[in-house]
Amino acid sequence: MAKVNLLPWRAERRKERQQAFYVMLGLAVAAALVIGLGAYMFYSQQIDGQNARNAYLTDQITQLDAKIKEIEALDRKKEILLRRKDVIEQLQANRSQMVHLFDELVRTIPDGVRLTSVKQDGNKLTLQGLSQSNARVSAYMRNIESSGWMTNPDLNVIEAAGGDKALPYQFTLALTLTKPGQVLDANGQPVLGSDGKPVTKQVSGAAASPASSAATAATAPATSSAAAPASPAASPASAASKGGATP
Repeated sequence: MAKVNLLPWRAERRKERQQAFYVMLGLAVAAALVIGLGAYMFYSQQIDGQNARNAYLTDQITQLDAKIKEIEALDRKKEILLRRKDVIEQLQANRSQMVHLFDELVRTIPDGVRLTSVKQDGNKLTLQGLSQSNARVSAYMRNIESSGWMTNPDLNVIEAAGGDKALPYQFTLALTLTKPGQVLDANGQPVLGSDGKPVTKQVSGAAASPASSAATAATAPATSSAAAPASPAASPASAASKGGATP
């Protein structure tokens, strides 16, 4: 005999399905919350780690900036010391130049020429003086050209001043100070080698190269004075009295 279920089974099944749906929905929401919380914590840790690295880099950059400032200060001190060193080396190299210069001024000045002013600007020398004639100035320029310590004479002005009848001509002469054997460029400046030092060429006699020994440089004035013939230009006193000589 067949059995017939007259209970509301459809409503019960629907209720069971609704309960299962709510359970699954709750589990999905919980899983979403757990995943979201995990992602939030993960990215928070990543951000905190990156902030820590950024703070470390900022601190290191600050320390490097301080070291860079110290290095710049040391570089400035180094540059100042190098400039002082160059000045000292230049003074050391040219300490005997003035002695040779005055010796050459006395030795090269001819009769009938008297100097009234000597001005130096670096390796440029400006001479002003009086002369009996143009020929005396030309002879003076030839003597300067043959000197080992002066070169490139350039006559700027020569005119009849008329103040002194014995020395009627007034002249201004520019020349370049050099050393025996030193090579100059077209502008009269010393040519420097790869080591930064002036280039010299080998010469003989009194015009020794600057690379010669200190003893040779010290005895050069005495040697040139001994080798030069006796003349009224042998002393500054006689050089000053040349203004009254006749051509």
